[in-house]
Amino acid sequence: MKRIIFALTLILTISLSYYYRSETVEANLSPNDLVVHEWGTFTSIAGRNGVAIDWRPLNGASDLPKFVYTSAGKNGFRGNFRDPGKGMLARVRMETPVIYFYTEREMDVDVKVNFPNGKVTEWYPQAGVVNTQYSPTQRGRFESGINWGTIRLLPNEKPNFLREVAFSHYYPARETNAVTLRVCNTDNTKIEKEKFLFYRGIGNFELPLTVKIDGKNLILANQKSDEIKNLIVFENRGGRIGFRFVESLSSETIVARPETSQTLAKVLIELEKALIAQGLYAKEAKAMIETWKDSWFEEGLRVFYVLPSVMADEILPLTVAPKPKETVRVFVGRAEIITPEMEQDVKREVGLLRSTSAKVREQAQSNLKKHGRFYEPILKSILQNESNAAVRKQIQKLIETD
Repeated sequence: MKRIIFALTLILTISLSYYYRSETVEANLSPNDLVVHEWGTFTSIAGRNGVAIDWRPLNGASDLPKFVYTSAGKNGFRGNFRDPGKGMLARVRMETPVIYFYTEREMDVDVKVNFPNGKVTEWYPQAGVVNTQYSPTQRGRFESGINWGTIRLLPNEKPNFLREVAFSHYYPARETNAVTLRVCNTDNTKIEKEKFLFYRGIGNFELPLTVKIDGKNLILANQKSDEIKNLIVFENRGGRIGFRFVESLSSETIVARPETSQTLAKVLIELEKALIAQGLYAKEAKAMIETWKDSWFEEGLRVFYVLPSVMADEILPLTVAPKPKETVRVFVGRAEIITPEMEQDVKREVGLLRSTSAKVREQAQSNLKKHGRFYEPILKSILQNESNAAVRKQIQKLIETD
């Protein structure tokens, strides 16, 4: 019995040792080393031709804590998320990039991210410059992006970070071994500490993947020269889950829509493996999935894929000084697909808005709003093939008044 207990203890010790080596890099760093990891999501909606279409990514309530700054807020701390800007059209929603830092000693680091084809809309901690950074290389030109200036890395501090009672996508990203960072304003009267640098935005740039429905199949096409890796075709139909995994895509392939006979747990395993394979630590991969689990896997058909690293660097050039020993950036593309079933469902509810029953009309309106920020693109998709003049007029009115 003692031998069995000893053997189990030894196995557990070895397993834990391996686990902690995979979870943290501090033990592998020299005192002057710096490692930077980042993850984020680019969400788009595929049109009938498979190419990303314009939509209103900010149309809806904010899911962020009130202490997060927004482009609609005033200068200073605790900006508000207000209505202006929610109606902005864009092809891509850049969702929750977070930048983690790993080091064994306190150090100062300068950090900025350029966003040449987009606009930063939310961020935390406060940054010195947002969306108006002067470019010294091109006289008179201003670049979009965010510049935090100098931040202080504090590997030995574990403060109580700001947190509100209400749920938010924001908090799960803290569950990593990254070091605490501190940001101060110019006269040091305001100090903010966090586990990462956070920012979001909207943009108009070309993503590498196009997704087109062809009957019961999807046509996945890579529009760029770099190979796209770790694609997951996912569908949730009334709570029934299905997915198909595509290891890589260099040109074009046809994938059957998944049979909804699988479990979410299997999808999570594949996705976590893909994120770790791209260079994220296990805790970072888990934090990313926990951040977006409720919306990534909601009702609908979508394709997840990992952007080639060179493309992420082109879309969001990151500058960190001093230069890190290692920089890993993992951005997941999320292509939402408007299915014929979604169009039929929305069209049916639109018809019920003409009911003589106030209760029926109210329920139809509620059902339509369940589509959230994808509601308007679905209406526009229906409009493309609708021949009935009365229906077209009603849909157009819904689009304009949404």
